[in-house]
Amino acid sequence: MALPTTRIGGIEVSRLCLGSNPFFGYSHQSVARDTWQKRYFTDERIYEILQVCAELGVNLFVSGPQPRFAALRRRLEDETGFHMHWACTPGGKDLEELKADTDRVKAMGAEICLPHTCWVEAHLRVGDREVTHLGEALDYTRDSGMVPGVSTHRPEAIPIAAERGYDCETFILPFNSMGFLCPIEIEWQERIIADCPKPVICIKPLAADRLTPVPALTFVYERIKPMDTVCIGVLSPEELREDVAIAESLMAGRRVTEELPFTRSKEHLKARR
Repeated sequence: MALPTTRIGGIEVSRLCLGSNPFFGYSHQSVARDTWQKRYFTDERIYEILQVCAELGVNLFVSGPQPRFAALRRRLEDETGFHMHWACTPGGKDLEELKADTDRVKAMGAEICLPHTCWVEAHLRVGDREVTHLGEALDYTRDSGMVPGVSTHRPEAIPIAAERGYDCETFILPFNSMGFLCPIEIEWQERIIADCPKPVICIKPLAADRLTPVPALTFVYERIKPMDTVCIGVLSPEELREDVAIAESLMAGRRVTEELPFTRSKEHLKARR
């Protein structure tokens, strides 16, 4: 079965996409884990996972402006013919730095460009119902030939963008059952996603490995719109294969029957035949 897809600004993308935090040492767990991830994820180990993406049809990658990924993406297409779309999140302390980082994103070949939450939060003016300079930033992205969007951890940025008529084709927003990096109750986070007229890229579905895949992905896919997609980080090709199988089952309305992890303490749970 092929992964279902959605469209972001006319680009067809899979409804499960690949996150980048583990590859570049952003574990959201500890400095020790960050250090291990940076050491462990060589280009070859990242590339091995990208090859599985090509095999299974996971065709969107979400990250900051990472030259390492730009090179691996070119290699993947050269060697397999598979094109991995890239949603990239530039940053900076002000509009001029954001524009310069947007130029980097364009030069590296990303198709979707979303100012990172660090820039958005610094410019979000909730009382004035605006994100200062965001309209100009998104126009700059559009004029650069990329699909514009917004990456945020602040859910109020989404209705404000709609009210202001900002040129946003998509939004990145955390969503998971424990509310990790969600600054409001998850019921409100769900409502924001449901009411958003554009596709939302839902990040942190496993709350940075604090949740297990079946219940975590079930929670998210049961609550998002058919046009939304889910972005997940993985540590291995095996994890990616497992997550894709779970996501396919959920989106097809089938009961998830993936094998459960086993330890000796669960021996008594096995049916006797």
